[in-house]
Amino acid sequence: MIDPALFDPSAISDEIRAQNVDIVAKLSSLPDQWSVPPAVVRERRRQGLGPFPLMPTSARAKVITIDGPAGPIPLRIIAPDNPRGVYFHIHGGGWTFGTADEQDPWLERLAERCGLAVVSVEYRVAPEDPYPAAPDDCEAAALWLVREAQSRFGTSRLFIGGESAGAHLSAVTILRLRDKHGLKPFRGANLFAGCYDLTMTPSVARWGSEKLILNTRDIRIFTDNFCGPEADRRSPDISPLYADLAGLPPALFSVGTRDLLIDDTLFMASRWVSVGNKAELAVWPGGCHVFIRFDSALSEQALSRIDRFIEAL
Repeated sequence: MIDPALFDPSAISDEIRAQNVDIVAKLSSLPDQWSVPPAVVRERRRQGLGPFPLMPTSARAKVITIDGPAGPIPLRIIAPDNPRGVYFHIHGGGWTFGTADEQDPWLERLAERCGLAVVSVEYRVAPEDPYPAAPDDCEAAALWLVREAQSRFGTSRLFIGGESAGAHLSAVTILRLRDKHGLKPFRGANLFAGCYDLTMTPSVARWGSEKLILNTRDIRIFTDNFCGPEADRRSPDISPLYADLAGLPPALFSVGTRDLLIDDTLFMASRWVSVGNKAELAVWPGGCHVFIRFDSALSEQALSRIDRFIEAL
């Protein structure tokens, strides 16, 4: 069983406790992000006015475009010399915000410490392009990588991963490659703070209005943007918690105890192993949603756990 001590308030470090207070105070003072069009929020985020601090971009990142189901799909590539594997990365942002260049230091870290070429997909976002646009783009990019990895990077040792909506889209992509193409190309999946049930798990529905990165209203609007009015939110292609999860790769599920999406991770990790897959579960005391975007000892511990998971496969 999960150690209940992880959820004891006394397990939260002073650093993380203070960090969470600062996050809530900052976000409470900002204008309501839902009072303006998404394009305005995206621009504010690029100016450092969103929930997360800006991360520097990589000088060695290169962008290529591939053919997608609705036009070109940009792929952002950060690669070491002679990579020992390739990491297919899918960014977060509630299927509405976020870009492939927002987390270059993480991708640089995987390139340097794990010897991976990192390919991050710039998928279409909602509400302008609702379901199935984002999954379609991620599927097309993953299929490109399966075809091109050996010739372009000299390796077919593939991983997949993402944060928040990116973890959701990673799970959907794994399932699509298995079910539509008969492919199981990934050695491992790094799934950080994902949303796997778009009908809302209890921890989401019961969270309330506290703005510790996200609150219940945010998730409701994000899922509305992604799904649109017609989609069946219990379809496995939308909520992978309800999918047949048999025969999937080893996965590392990570989440903080102060993340409103904690149930999504606990439920998905349990279902993952219940059908015979291998999984590791990392629960981090006091961590807010995607807390690794903030510098802290806890973030370093979580990122190091990801490094070790990948290196072991």
